[in-house]
Parts: sequence; structure tokens; C-alpha cells
Amino acid sequence: MSPRRNRPKGAGPSGQSAEEDRSGRYGGWQSTESWQGEEWSVRHVAGASAEGKTYRCPGCDQMIASGVPHVVAWPEHSGVDERRHWHKACWNAKDRRTSRVQRSRNAPRF
Repeated sequence: MSPRRNRPKGAGPSGQSAEEDRSGRYGGWQSTESWQGEEWSVRHVAGASAEGKTYRCPGCDQMIASGVPHVVAWPEHSGVDERRHWHKACWNAKDRRTSRVQRSRNAPRF
């Protein structure tokens, strides 16, 4: 005998349908935050979802290594083309950081 279903068919573990909960597909959850006078969509990415990919963090201008959990953020008024990948600590400290990142002379600019 199989266990009784308490949720309608097509519902995910949170009770939402797959169409409503696409953030779980990328291994994290999505929220909306206010920063610099505008609303930002923020998605937390699990390390397993970032396997084989590297990104440059705009907060510290350092590489986010493959398989490292991080945050993807973009302004809500723009599309996903404006997505930026941040270290979690850099995203949390974004208000305390200066706007100009200091680089060494021979550091590449990305």
C-alpha cells in the first residue's frame, strides 16, 4: 500500500507548482531586496549548481571558484541580462564597500 497524497498532483515539496517555484531548480531560494533606491531580485545558488563555472564578483573583483555557493542579483526593472554573481559576504557587505575597487597595476580588468 502506498502512502496517501496530501498535496494535489504537480505540487512541489512546498505545496507550490513547478511553474511557481523555479528558484529551487537552481539549488537556492529567491527573494527581493531594496538597494540603491531600487528593487533587486536575489537568488542564492548552491555550490552543486555552480559546479564547472567561474564568475567574477563585482564586490571584491575576485573570482568565484567553481562549486562555491554564492548569490546572483539583478535589478527587477531590467532583465536577467543584468545578472551579477556575488560572494555571499560581498553581497551582505555591499553597503559598507566603496564604489571604487583598487587593483594592482597588472591586474586584468573585467
